[in-house]
Amino acid sequence: MPEGHSIHRLARQFSDVFAGERLAVSSPQGRFAEGAALLDGRALDSARAHGKQLFLRFEGGLSLHVHLGLYGAWDFGGDETFAGASSIGAPRRVGEREEPRGVPANGAAAGAERDGGPDDDGAPAYAGPPAPVGAVRVRLASEHGWADLRGASVCAVATEPEVEAVLARLGPDPLDAHGDARAEGEEFARRILRRRTPVARLLMDQAVVAGIGNVYRAELLFRSRLDPALPGSDVGAKRALALWEDAVVAMRQGVRDGRIVTTDPGLWPGGPTALPDAEHAHYVYKRHGRDCRECGNDVRLAHEAGRKLYWCPTCQA
Repeated sequence: MPEGHSIHRLARQFSDVFAGERLAVSSPQGRFAEGAALLDGRALDSARAHGKQLFLRFEGGLSLHVHLGLYGAWDFGGDETFAGASSIGAPRRVGEREEPRGVPANGAAAGAERDGGPDDDGAPAYAGPPAPVGAVRVRLASEHGWADLRGASVCAVATEPEVEAVLARLGPDPLDAHGDARAEGEEFARRILRRRTPVARLLMDQAVVAGIGNVYRAELLFRSRLDPALPGSDVGAKRALALWEDAVVAMRQGVRDGRIVTTDPGLWPGGPTALPDAEHAHYVYKRHGRDCRECGNDVRLAHEAGRKLYWCPTCQA
């Protein structure tokens, strides 16, 4: 499931390519036809992410609320003025790396929709969105580009009170630019410390902290040297605040890079200026049975609340 950094990148991309634009909204698949009719022809005012939830706010106070879930993904395409990745979404579909422009995202490369006359570079001119491929739940289209959503677990039109109700159910987001970072860190610590639930489970509870998924969970606990089974109430205020601050740093790097990379640059084969490949990007995630990068003992694998949990029993004792 895409983690919070990907949803914040999506919000930024929608702001960059659609904000202020009056959009044609449709549901080629048909399952979102009534919602699309409510939004069709409205201008996009803003895009906001909180944790794994995306809110596209249209004029008139209506928002498109999307949660990608395990299988959802957005594909983008358009003319030369329409910048950004061509696909952001479920790792099972596009991989943890985003697909750049020009790489096939929905069965045709970004730019394959250019089926008009040639432009100045000899490439066909942009002639609007291509025919939908697969089960496109919702399509947003402007003069210069389009975005297609498939496979989302939530796709709904929400009023402002409904958006606020969703936000009220969520914990603080380490990437939230709207709040007081110190106050949100203290709130995170309060939510951790008041429960005896294992800290590994608490980090996956979106009512405790919004946006952390399985990769960040494993890596943040390792970087903080916290035993995943430690009850939240035993973490202590100082370590809880340090865990929050590390989440802010790590997830901001994810927004910047478009990938989850949590290892120290000193471990990167290409040096600190070149992001590592997947083999060198994580300390413990998907490294069960292999040597811990710090102590050399085996990384372990367990199942916690239905998800795979990776940790080093020596470093995180």
